[in-house]
Amino acid sequence: MRLVTDRFDLVVLGGGSAARDAAMMAMRDYDARVALVERERWGGSCPNVACSPTKAYLVAAELAHDVTRRAPVLGIETGPARVDLARIREWKESLKRSQEEWVRDLEGSGLTAVSGQGTFTGPKTLRVGERELDADRILVATGSRTAVPPIEGIDEIDWLDHVSALDLDEVPRSLFVVGCGAVGLEFGQAFARFGAQVRLVDAAERIAPLADPDASATLAAALQAEGIELATNVFVQQLRQDGDEVVATIAPRDDGSEPYERRAQRVLLASGRVPNVEELDLEAAGVETTKSGIAVDEHLRTSVPGIWAAGDVTAVAQFTPIAQYQARVAVADMFGEEASTADYSVLPTAIFTDPELGGVGLTEEQAREQGHDVGVVRNERVKRFQFVGAEHGLFKIVFDHGSRKVLGLHVVSRSAGEIVQGFSLGLRLDATVDDLAMMHHVFPTFGEGVKAAAERAVPSMADLVDSAFMD
Repeated sequence: MRLVTDRFDLVVLGGGSAARDAAMMAMRDYDARVALVERERWGGSCPNVACSPTKAYLVAAELAHDVTRRAPVLGIETGPARVDLARIREWKESLKRSQEEWVRDLEGSGLTAVSGQGTFTGPKTLRVGERELDADRILVATGSRTAVPPIEGIDEIDWLDHVSALDLDEVPRSLFVVGCGAVGLEFGQAFARFGAQVRLVDAAERIAPLADPDASATLAAALQAEGIELATNVFVQQLRQDGDEVVATIAPRDDGSEPYERRAQRVLLASGRVPNVEELDLEAAGVETTKSGIAVDEHLRTSVPGIWAAGDVTAVAQFTPIAQYQARVAVADMFGEEASTADYSVLPTAIFTDPELGGVGLTEEQAREQGHDVGVVRNERVKRFQFVGAEHGLFKIVFDHGSRKVLGLHVVSRSAGEIVQGFSLGLRLDATVDDLAMMHHVFPTFGEGVKAAAERAVPSMADLVDSAFMD
């Protein structure tokens, strides 16, 4: 059968955040004819199975926790919260757009939506079923998926990941989570608050291993206080089914201790992501890849002229806002605009546990490694904590002694993501720790903990911090 060939100004592989932002920008700003190719999930992971639906579960879990733990303290008689996971799932689904709506909206905006697996047949051509797409510009934005770790027996069990866990209708009695990064921590706490007995394990030395160590430790203490079990610096050697439970064999990494076993009804994999590149036939186009993903430069160009990549598939920073940012940098470059290079130096991030862990800029360790004369100030409580019963918190500022410039901010608190997002502009504008100390603040808020920490760096103000912020 003869292929039907269509020519476009830009073909985008993927239908997620990076893909959609690139396509819309190319069409809007450069009057480009654009095709989007998606094989599985229009809209991408974020609105369908990641960012949005998982945060919906976290909202439900926080409410269940507050009803059970805080309501009696405040004099509100409700009784313990009863979680109906099937109804929570139904509510979560109601927040999503259907696949038909995604396609209708994309095509209604003027884009061409092509459903199917796209594969390269050359540096300027792609095949999707019986259709050939030809373009001088191609953007690969196919995202990533759950990494399956090389654990003996893992193929013999019915494991969960962030996608399938969102489809459960009943809360498992117990949940064994492999991975203590953002996904593992968020899902682990949510299901613990839904009523499951939860244990998380990780080969890293601490949970949230990319975060500042003090912030990681503070969050660990908060989770353990809720009854969530954490085991770090361990490997999962084997998983095997035993009746309606999975038995995990766990081996400590360094201390020479003997392996031990733990049981759980379900296992959740949350130990990393892998790029969706295998079926693209990148070799046909000559695109260079690494173990992490597609290799790109500061303009998101790949090794082949005319082909760019953006989003999770690059493994630079797997966050939805970064995917969108990279897409815009790539489109500006591919249409000849004198665009700035991609800059990730001030990148606010958050883990949406309760309390949240937010960070922006350098950790204390990173600042020392870069040769700064490091100063550190911290504050561990604000008045607002009393209202929500928070017992674990941190507001930590890393700064340079000589210039007084703020190098990093690390927060463990409710609304930590909002806090670091707002203060990230200060880092972008080279704010000093003295600037933060002298700023006005709203009382009582969670965010005032940053000012309280900064005041500890000013000798004339340090002695006043506790009394001023705890009245």
